[in-house]
Amino acid sequence: MLFRSPSFAADVPVRAAGPGGGSGSSRQQLARLVRLPNLLIMALCLLLVRACLLLPDALWRQVFAPPFALLLLAALCIGAAGYIINDYYDVKIDAINRPGRLVVGRGINRRHAMLAHLVLSGLGVIIGGLLSPLLGLVNLGSALLLWGYSARFKRVALVGNVSIATLTAALVLLPELQLNTGRSAVWGYALAAFLLTLVREIVKDVEDMRGDAQHECRTLPLVWGVPRTKWVAGFFLACLLLLVAGAAFNALFMSHRYGLGLWLLLLVLAPLLVLAAALRRADQRQHFARLSSWCKLIMLAGVLSMVGLA
Repeated sequence: MLFRSPSFAADVPVRAAGPGGGSGSSRQQLARLVRLPNLLIMALCLLLVRACLLLPDALWRQVFAPPFALLLLAALCIGAAGYIINDYYDVKIDAINRPGRLVVGRGINRRHAMLAHLVLSGLGVIIGGLLSPLLGLVNLGSALLLWGYSARFKRVALVGNVSIATLTAALVLLPELQLNTGRSAVWGYALAAFLLTLVREIVKDVEDMRGDAQHECRTLPLVWGVPRTKWVAGFFLACLLLLVAGAAFNALFMSHRYGLGLWLLLLVLAPLLVLAAALRRADQRQHFARLSSWCKLIMLAGVLSMVGLA
């Protein structure tokens, strides 16, 4: 359901509020804690899936029906809770990998962070359960998987990567699980989200090797080494390239959606090829940081391509 911390957040240093820190500083730290830019992207994704993939001919008042608003609220609660618990468990690692971006333990008390995580997770699960038993179970599973990821899975080679990729795909599928329209396009987007997130997660593990190694993590680059890890990321990237190329071909020559086809070719497929070439050459931490940022932009372009199906 969500992207690895921090997915779309800007890399801006955060200063802890001092004794005289104003409410603006507190709001900034809170927004950073829950990754507000990430949550906005999540909301946009859910909205476009519902409006463009599932209900392309519906009126806007039908798109923004109360059940969808509740689904959106539940998903954002689970997502925010996931970011909080991730920061809670990552204080020591982030102090090495991202010392300028610490929030929990510096600007926000650890106990308060844990309480916020529990409240938001509980709220997301309860709202999902009120909408349907299936959505309640999905939200409960997502909350538990996020906790497991933060506490343990992210330190195990490939397990944490697959966990976050699965949650990202589940986010795309939530509106379909609510409506049960049977439209196949949403599954293609979910698979693309899974593959791209998996590539980014592996790249992030290479970027974070220094802090992970000092805290006995067993991520893929620490277990297999960077060259082999690049081959693993390259394999999933090749699968994604084939998927996007097939979708672009179908849009251009089968369904005659020329705008969508050109968007996929120029803003998704071409950047993926650039990403593949950069991955092959990458051998320094800053290279992998740029690859991670490139993945974010490609993901955003992919999300916006849903407009072409409306």
